[in-house]
Amino acid sequence: MWRSIASNALTLFFVLLIAAAALVAWGRNEFVTPGPLADAICVQVERGASLAAVSRNLEERGAVSDARIFRIGAEYAEKSKDLKFGSYLIKPGASMSDVLAAITAGGQSTCGQEINFRIGVTTADVILRELDPATNAFVEVVKFSPGAGEVPAEYAKALESPDMRYRVTLAEGVTSWQVVQELKQADFLSGDIADVPAEGALAPDSYDVDKGGDRVALIARMTEAQGKLLTQLWPTRSADLPYDTVEEALIMASIVEKETGIAAERRTVASVFINRLEQGMRLQTDPTVIYGVTGGKGALGRGLRQSELRRATPYNTYVIDGLPPTPIANPGRASIEAALNPEKTEYLFFVADGTGGHVFAKTLEEHNRNVEKWRKIEAERAAQGQPESGGSD
Repeated sequence: MWRSIASNALTLFFVLLIAAAALVAWGRNEFVTPGPLADAICVQVERGASLAAVSRNLEERGAVSDARIFRIGAEYAEKSKDLKFGSYLIKPGASMSDVLAAITAGGQSTCGQEINFRIGVTTADVILRELDPATNAFVEVVKFSPGAGEVPAEYAKALESPDMRYRVTLAEGVTSWQVVQELKQADFLSGDIADVPAEGALAPDSYDVDKGGDRVALIARMTEAQGKLLTQLWPTRSADLPYDTVEEALIMASIVEKETGIAAERRTVASVFINRLEQGMRLQTDPTVIYGVTGGKGALGRGLRQSELRRATPYNTYVIDGLPPTPIANPGRASIEAALNPEKTEYLFFVADGTGGHVFAKTLEEHNRNVEKWRKIEAERAAQGQPESGGSD
């Protein structure tokens, strides 16, 4: 009798085990199989929303076939606590796995509306844009300069939306003074910034912010991000650099940042200044002179005068030896990498080539020929009424 009971129990156990395995296999298949969604939708993840609430919303909107399987899959993938606030495009036929990836990846919203306050080197602007789920393309709703009068009606209405996403974006090469001045114009932020951060201390990037968020806290995030980046990159530096501290590398990176906006040139530009330092030559770079004139408080808006090139300031690298005392802007990652790992060249000079880039030279004679070519381009453009750009170093 007991043998029969044990045999039946063992049989039941194996049946249940097989059934459980089949159920797991079915659930796993459901999680990765193309989903039921026929048309793209825009899904909003509320700030602080639970996985259960998001799962129910996805099921109600037809993005997933079973909210329970979606929750279990998220737990199994260890992403149940990784939900990111924002609006996300869910494409037709997206699997539960695809949906989970979309709402936990972070970064910019992929649909809905977004306000981006962009701080550039010469100007700042505010862009309200919206992504159409049907075309998967962002459409600019309105763009305007902050502090330039009454805000557009579309923007004022967008500020009232509870699910609006806000971003503050810093361009590479902005100065700390510019960042502080422009953030004062961001009407969706709060708080006063008492002091201008050290030059070079802020990481150019795009930052998600909350409506009503504190400006000082945002500056702290930017500072922390730059500090982490420098800590990460400093150990990767070349062994034969002519500077010994991360602070000096940051100064060099800021010069590279201001000299070229072309990614492919940054390591070459860095090599020119490295070679000059190693040979005891002065850097003779205009952006440092400009910083000495403006103090980083906006663009110069004109060409440098000969008197300014001769004037002795701590930043006039036509007069001083070595590096200036501080960075002249907030450099981005690529320029920091270039300063830490410059290209190996023999170049000592460069000048604008008329296309937005530069032509490099090893000798002064070669450089003078390149400068002559650039002067001809400048003269032709002046005759056609085009603005001057670039220069030589």
